[in-house]
Order: sequence, then structure tokens, then C-alpha cells
Amino acid sequence: MSHTRTSAITIHAEHGDRFDEILTPEALAFVARLHDQFAGRRQERLNDRMLQRKAIENGRNLRFLPETSAIRENTEWRVAGAGPGLEDRRVEITGPTDRKMTVNALNSGAKAWLADLEDATSPTWENVIGGQINLFDAIRGQVDFTSDEGKEYRVGAQTPTIILRPRGWHLVEKHLGYRDRAGHTRPASASLVDFGLYFFHNAQALIAAGRGPYFYLPKLENHLEARLWDDIFTFSENALGIARGTIRATVLIETITAAYEMDEILYELRDHCAGLNAGRWDYIFSIIKNFRDRGRSYVFPDRDQITMTVPFMRAYTDLLVQTCHKRGAHAIGGMSAFIPNRRDPEVTERALAKVADDKRREAGDGFDGTWVAHPDLIPTARAEFDAVLGEAPNQVERQRLEVHVTAGELVDLSALEPRVTDAGVRSNVSVALRYIESWLRGIGAAAIDNLMEDAATAEISRSQLWQWIHQGVVTEEGTRITRASVETVLHDVIRELDRSLADRYDDAENILHQVALEDDFPTFLTIPAYAHYLVDVAPAREFVAA
Repeated sequence: MSHTRTSAITIHAEHGDRFDEILTPEALAFVARLHDQFAGRRQERLNDRMLQRKAIENGRNLRFLPETSAIRENTEWRVAGAGPGLEDRRVEITGPTDRKMTVNALNSGAKAWLADLEDATSPTWENVIGGQINLFDAIRGQVDFTSDEGKEYRVGAQTPTIILRPRGWHLVEKHLGYRDRAGHTRPASASLVDFGLYFFHNAQALIAAGRGPYFYLPKLENHLEARLWDDIFTFSENALGIARGTIRATVLIETITAAYEMDEILYELRDHCAGLNAGRWDYIFSIIKNFRDRGRSYVFPDRDQITMTVPFMRAYTDLLVQTCHKRGAHAIGGMSAFIPNRRDPEVTERALAKVADDKRREAGDGFDGTWVAHPDLIPTARAEFDAVLGEAPNQVERQRLEVHVTAGELVDLSALEPRVTDAGVRSNVSVALRYIESWLRGIGAAAIDNLMEDAATAEISRSQLWQWIHQGVVTEEGTRITRASVETVLHDVIRELDRSLADRYDDAENILHQVALEDDFPTFLTIPAYAHYLVDVAPAREFVAA
């Protein structure tokens, strides 16, 4: 008598309070089905990424794909566009999904909330499932709470449209194992876990509330990855009996390779697509990462010199707006890192001025909306978009026909003054160290030196250090940047910190050594940091797929 193996999701972690409401057998069976259908294709896409990186390292230049020119040249096709509640996106607030931040985002007055399980969330097991609980409650109007200090947090009547950002394809969820039908068990895909749990529990409730299951898709590198997401969306809609096209996705163009395939990405997702976002920080990191060994012409200056007005960044954003509007898609701007400080009026005034300049440029360039990381920035950002949009929900009709961006312009760094300073080195060391320490304590979005730092900005800091060391850069002051010189700065920074028994600076130092000071260059700092420091193992429990 033969036995047919079944796939399953195995839990390798302790249950927290109310975790059983999210990790139900039915929800985990749905996540297992997603893995049955798509885990293999995910791995193929990750293999393709590795091959692409190697090709760029070996000298291949990026180009607009000749094999997909017909898609770019066809002027007829359009994307699905905005779903209910996404028509006006002039200001979106971004942030993690802990309870307090959830209430604050819902009360912020923004048009949409990017509920972030990715770069603004440290993926502890508590944060991952706790975030799902908070979203479950927010969608059902039951997220109010009282803090341990007795402060009440209550949600008002008007709330922004929720857009979930799941973790990227490169990440796994080691607290959940996927056992395939052959009996092999491996860590679950973080993307499929985040998407699957949220969609399974909330899609119908969101539709009933007059909105829908909406997603930001992070770190896509090409149109084949977009095709994979589109197939996942169609499969999930069919599985839950939801009309095709109900899901809407906004893709972050935050990798240099994706910038060459924006039309193709929109085309693959056209039945589920609302727009593209200019994810500036990861985009800068992606260029450094891919071209870090391509010689001195690709060396970046101090991080604060890489602004949105330098030519290669202008080319990227102009092309994004033009591509979106040609296809009926929204173009959403990025996040200025400057944040107010309620205890320092001078810092706040400077932050508001910087944000106003940034949003004025975006609105003037044709973007339909933008991001902010702090509720106090919403009036400033909204004023700049109101001045351009007026009562209109967007400016998709503005086609930007004057834009003509070549393949070379997207990676032409010649206008950058290669100015690296001792202060820039120290800033990168300090920011990366302090952010990683915060991340290890479960805080994925951290205010550091009056800037909002997340995993993407920390990636810039550590990748610049690696590049400067390996390219033998000499600072303006005459310091040759070496592993030893950076270690000296690191020790100085650590010595000046206010330490406590509960801090994680020793672990953060180890991680920074690994991702910035070794010969090998990990593709993302969060991969080794997660594997070594955020995974707690517990006895396994299985949930078999239907």
C-alpha cells in the first residue's frame, strides 16, 4: 500500500499571545499551498540574480532588453490602475506595524499607510506575527489599546488605505519550515509567509470595507520576478474565490536592474498593478553593490552628497514618471530621511524646509504622491502636492514626453564629485553600527542624528565602507581608507557610546565586521544578521496543506 506525501508548514517557535489567531491550520495550509506552487520558481529567480550580479561584476553593462522591445514600443496597453481607496495617494506614511505605530499611522491624516514588514521592521518572531495581529485588528477597527504607562491610543473615524509591504524574495522565515511532498524541509519564504497570512485573513474584510488587498513589492530585480508575483496574485484570488484583479500592487523600483525593465514590470503585473515607487535609498545601495568592483569611476562620495538632483538620480525618476503615466499607473515618490525633533525647534525647522524642497521637486516632476516617515511631515508634504494637484487625485495625464533617458545615463556617475571625507567615514561607521544595534533589539526604523534610518540606509553606509576600502580611496584629509583605519574609527565610535547591560553593540560590531570589513560582500546585511541573531528554535509543530 503506497502513501502519498503531503506538504506542510512546521512551526519552530513558541506561540506568543494571540499567535494562534494568525497561525491557524487553515492559514498555514494556504501558505503551504503557495510554497507548493511557487517556492521552486522563487529559487530560480534568486539564482538568476546571482548570475546577473556576476555578469555586472565581470564588466557587462546594463541595457534596455532588446527581446522585450515590442512591449516598450506598444503604446496601447495600460495597467489596471488604482483600486478603491487608492485613487488619491498624494501623501503616504511609512512605518513598522507595532501596536503604537499602527495607531499613529491610522491617525496620521495620510492618504495611505505603507504597513512595513520589510526594511522598517526587525524580523523578530514577535514582530512578524505581532505585526499580522495588529493589521488584523486595524482592518476590523479593534486596534485601540492602553500602554503600560496608562496612555490611551484610539483610532479616529478617517483612516488611510493600508498597503502591506512583505519581505523581499531574498529573505526566509526560519521560524516556519516548509516540508515539500518529497519530504524535504527548508525555511519558508518570508515573502510568501507575509503575503499569505495577510491575504488569507484580511482580503475579504478589506473588500467588504470598500478597499482591497494592496501590496508594495520590494527589491524586484527584473520583470520575471514581477511575473512570479502576478501568478501568485492570480492563484490566491482563485483559491479564496475573489475576482481576478482585486489585488493591487505598487512595485518599488529600488534596484538598478529593475530601472531598465520598468515597462516590462508594469506589463507583467498589468492586471494587478497600481503603480511604481522610486525607492531611492535601496536604489543607491543597489548601484554601489553591483558596481562596487568596477573601478574608481563608480566610487560614490560621502552619503550626504548623493542627492535626488544629481544627474543619474534625475534620469531614474524622470524615466519612472514617464513610464508610469504612459501606462496609466501612479508614480509615487520616495522618502526624505529628514525628520522633525519636537525637543529641538531648529532641527525641526531645518527638516521641514528640506522635506518641502524634496516634495516640491517631486510634485513638479509629475509624481502623483510621496512618502513621509513621520506624521509631523504630512502637512508639509501635502501642501506641496496640493499646490500642483489642486482637487485632482493625481496627474497621470501629464505624460513627460520631453524625457529621453539612455541606458548609460542611469549609471553615469561622472557628475558626482568623488569627495570622501574623514567625517563621511565616521558617519557611515556610526550610523551602520547604531542602526544594526537597534535592529538586533527589534527596532527596524530608528531616528539617528535627526534622520530616519532603516535597513536600506544602513546598507548604503556599510557598502560605501566596503567599496572605499577595496578601491583604496584617500579622504580629502589625506587618510587612506583601509580595513585597519576603519577599525580604528569603529573602536573610537564604540568607546564614545553610552553603554548598558542590555545593549547589543558587541553583536552589532561583529555584524559590521562581517558585512563591511571582510573580503566577501554579503548581498544584504540582514541575511547573516538574521540567521545568527534573530532566530529562536523551539520544538516543531506541523500543519499539513489541504
